[in-house]
Amino acid sequence: MEAAVLIAVACLFAVVSGMNDGGALLATGLKLPTVRPVTGILTLVVLVAVVPLATQQVAQTFVTRLATFSGPGAKTAMTIAVIAALVVVMTLSAQGRPTSLTLAIVGGLTGAGLGWGLPVSAGSVVLVLAFGLAAPLVGGLLGWWMIRLLLLITDSHGLPKWHWAGFMLQTVAYAANDGQKMLAVFMIALGFSGAPLGYTSLVALLFGLGAVYGLPRAGRTLSREIIASRPLHGVVAELASGTAVIACAALGMPVSMTQAIAGGLIGAGVAQGSGRVRWYAAVKIVIAWLLTLPASALVAGLAAYVVKGVAWS
Repeated sequence: MEAAVLIAVACLFAVVSGMNDGGALLATGLKLPTVRPVTGILTLVVLVAVVPLATQQVAQTFVTRLATFSGPGAKTAMTIAVIAALVVVMTLSAQGRPTSLTLAIVGGLTGAGLGWGLPVSAGSVVLVLAFGLAAPLVGGLLGWWMIRLLLLITDSHGLPKWHWAGFMLQTVAYAANDGQKMLAVFMIALGFSGAPLGYTSLVALLFGLGAVYGLPRAGRTLSREIIASRPLHGVVAELASGTAVIACAALGMPVSMTQAIAGGLIGAGVAQGSGRVRWYAAVKIVIAWLLTLPASALVAGLAAYVVKGVAWS
């Protein structure tokens, strides 16, 4: 029963990840016809299924480095962590404050681990948090630099090629990093290590279904609200976020692709005049980011403590 509930929650988590992340990954290039939404979603699904066959470093960080989810009640604690993350993200999104599901699950795992009495690595939590905070800043710096570079080496006719390159880099980076939060939940639920193709394909399919549903809303937030975006800004954001996130994946550090994309858009906008950036929207999103991890940790920690107390009383 414990495992069945976690499997159901893992499936829901993958769908919500697609709703939250899939639209953001496609949003930056919506003003260029190079990568059609259908092509983009299919590419995302294939890479989310295939890339983890080569590397699962980030998934292992979720499973073992933050808290050790093994022993009696571990699956229940993981279920609580995921549900807490989903509740916080959906609550903030309903209030018009889109946020990072990766930050939410990091907070949920940490809080549930503490509340259940599982071993939690404070050093790993702090390190992951530091990388998470750095990702949008690095994305912004790369965006500021890359838009200047592209203006020197290409024109509007060459932009579609850079769009394809940026989209592919961004998608591979997502599959190697941010997307592995979904795989981590299935690892705990089904008790496997590595990344069998059958499981990664299931994760990718559920993610794709969520992406189809969530594209209009998530895409609007990044492509319209943060910046008065032009096609060049979107391409730059893809290149910048993909570079930042794939570097973190090589170190096994989970970071949010949506945060890196937002940083890249802001950096590209600032490079051409800070007036392009809609700072009120950027501040709203940053506040949501700052609330997400502690809120998820608090909700998961309290729920885990209460559930364990009731179950063991």
